[in-house]
Amino acid sequence: MGEQVGFLIAGVQKGGTTALFDYLVAHPDLSMAPEKEVHFFDDEGPGSPGRDGEGFGVDWSAPDDAAYHARFAPADGRLRGEATPIYLYWPPSLPRIAAYNPAMKLILVFRDPVERAWSHWRMERARGVEPLSFSESIRAGRSRVDDPAAPGHHRVHSYVERGFYGAQVTRLLGFFPRGQVFFGDTRLLRADPSLFLRNVCEFLGVDPMADVRPLESHVGRTDGEFAEMRSDDLVYLRTLYADDQQDFRLLTGIAF
Repeated sequence: MGEQVGFLIAGVQKGGTTALFDYLVAHPDLSMAPEKEVHFFDDEGPGSPGRDGEGFGVDWSAPDDAAYHARFAPADGRLRGEATPIYLYWPPSLPRIAAYNPAMKLILVFRDPVERAWSHWRMERARGVEPLSFSESIRAGRSRVDDPAAPGHHRVHSYVERGFYGAQVTRLLGFFPRGQVFFGDTRLLRADPSLFLRNVCEFLGVDPMADVRPLESHVGRTDGEFAEMRSDDLVYLRTLYADDQQDFRLLTGIAF
């Protein structure tokens, strides 16, 4: 394999990917990027996430992988991996990943989409980049998720859109066979991390991990407006996601 990256934690945001990344960093048979969220395959030039906020400057018509590989320790024969949870959601990422490594293994950790949206909004609101309330944000319309690089999508305001898992998984399976995709449930990661990680290690073809201790990462604020979702917002989102959740359950066997 040489320098090529062999697996990605590719989704979903606020689904437990930070804890999973922290677990796998400690695995002796894996060579993880030293930081979470490398943001290579979603690089859209200046202003994209990445090193110093400038991205990698990739020419996707003839990509040079050297800058990507430089984000890892020198190749030593171990399986290389990284975690950037926007990859599943950001449409241009998937064909780029498939072109880079058609045999790439993708690990996805899913969370109830309503809880995910609430957690996502709380994060952006606490950071000071979201001026709207949760109720306003989830009803604000498509104008807020119109990034020129990926029409109908947005890195920040995609509280609702990132939760349409069925549509995203359907698209993913158009690029990768099911055998290269691990569908995980964040409830198991939290309740029984040893079992979850045993399943992940089996998927990656490495030895199971020993001495797994529960981790909790990026716990947000729970005071004031962050304390509880309004019941009408809950019903609104449950109704919005209902059809997509049926598709998601049929595709993955995971039901929220």
